[in-house]
Amino acid sequence: MSAGDPSSNGRAPGGAAAAGPVVSPAHASPPARALPGGGETRRHTLIAIVLDKPGVLNRVASLMRARNFNIDSLAVSHTDQPDTSRMTITLHGDDVAVEQAAKQLYRLIDVLKVQDVTSEPVVAQELALVKIRATDSNRAEILKLVELSKGRVVDVAGEAVIVEVTGPENDVDAFVDLVRTYGIKELVRTGSVVMSRGSSSIEEAVKR
Repeated sequence: MSAGDPSSNGRAPGGAAAAGPVVSPAHASPPARALPGGGETRRHTLIAIVLDKPGVLNRVASLMRARNFNIDSLAVSHTDQPDTSRMTITLHGDDVAVEQAAKQLYRLIDVLKVQDVTSEPVVAQELALVKIRATDSNRAEILKLVELSKGRVVDVAGEAVIVEVTGPENDVDAFVDLVRTYGIKELVRTGSVVMSRGSSSIEEAVKR
């Protein structure tokens, strides 16, 4: 075909433009990698095993503050090992953000193990002390309510009783709502402490 042939001007027969170069699948951009978690904001429960040293709690709290998390509750206690402590942290956050925070938490000095047990079967308990206003006319009614709620009276005064209640957070919430009609003079709660069901143990999994 000669250079002057009109059919050689880059158009397909019939005047249509010729198709452009075909991109090989090998050169196509790979699909975006899916981030872990669904991005849903919900309540998370983290367990951290840490060395029992000064300043560890402050570093953990500072990391969470830097990640813009508001800690709902933080319970700290000794473990069966004399030099380690256990933290139970509850907070609200995005699945991905909490996972990243847990990884950063694990990198802190003196943090031995971190586990997110949000989606795992656990035993979760909380303790609360509630100082309730009481009079001669309603004291018996309050004590009956405490008995039905499986609570325990730990102090009785002229105008108040102190009640100890333990159980899942929802049960403690329900009891507090019930006695609020009498008047709550003072309230203190430990926050949830949790332990995974079954024979697995986060403390045994710690590598020293």
